[in-house]
Amino acid sequence: MDLALLRTFVTVHRAGSFTRAAALLGLSQPAVTSQIRTLERQLGRPLFLRQARGVTPTTIGDELAHKAAPHLDALVEITETGLDDESSLRTLHLAGPPEFTAERALPALTELTGEDGQGFALRASFGNAEEILEGLAAGHHDLAISTARPRGALLTASTLCDEEHVLVAAPSRADQLGSGEAVKSVPGGKRALAFEDVPVVEVHESLPFVSRYWASVFDSRPAAPGTVVVPDLRAVLACTVAGAGLAVLPRYLCAVALERGDVVALHEPTVPPLRTYFLVVRTGTLAMPHIARAHEWLLRAAADWC
Repeated sequence: MDLALLRTFVTVHRAGSFTRAAALLGLSQPAVTSQIRTLERQLGRPLFLRQARGVTPTTIGDELAHKAAPHLDALVEITETGLDDESSLRTLHLAGPPEFTAERALPALTELTGEDGQGFALRASFGNAEEILEGLAAGHHDLAISTARPRGALLTASTLCDEEHVLVAAPSRADQLGSGEAVKSVPGGKRALAFEDVPVVEVHESLPFVSRYWASVFDSRPAAPGTVVVPDLRAVLACTVAGAGLAVLPRYLCAVALERGDVVALHEPTVPPLRTYFLVVRTGTLAMPHIARAHEWLLRAAADWC
């Protein structure tokens, strides 16, 4: 079987469409379509179901991808690393949410970079869960940190850690609300009303962190719109410290600010909201030593992050 056909097939399987696969491969869409039809004729079975938007793999298509993709990835790794240059470092491509990756994953993985015979070069990219998993499936990344567990057999996920969310504000804002005990004295169903006039600092207009906290803790929706919206939780923290309003932040990110008194916790629920992070690879790629080492290292490091 022609390896070029298999490579095109796996790219289409990961991309979910002939158009995106053609762009990734540097081919025309008709060329990709022709190669897939050739492979289907050789196998005597359809590999994809054509739809209005993209393609969906058949059962035999999923089975072939599951068997072939890891071996093709290994061949690509060999060609990228080279056979003769033993001193060259392999490169690990990591993707994840910007704050968690920057604050947790990258500091841990930098210990594995270097020329000790087992080290690797490190490249990182940031994005949301959908972008990250699509990039991993398409072969742009080796390892991904995601807040969404992927579906299907193409990607394999391991639970990395849970992130506790905290409702915080600057002390001046907290003083406007009265003492923490005064807030706690409000009946649970109406407790969110104590915060309804306080401006909100968030990462998106949809208020994803505040809305999730309100739904989990208060069984309601936030009333105040976002006053300051910045697409990075570290910027949210900075604006909150400056007194812009209340925010919901991961405890690891605001722990130092809480200790210093730059922000205070406005509410301490009995069961705080949690968000789970997953460590994701393409199925079969843990056979590659540098990916396996980084994967194991992050899982061990995460034991101290919870």
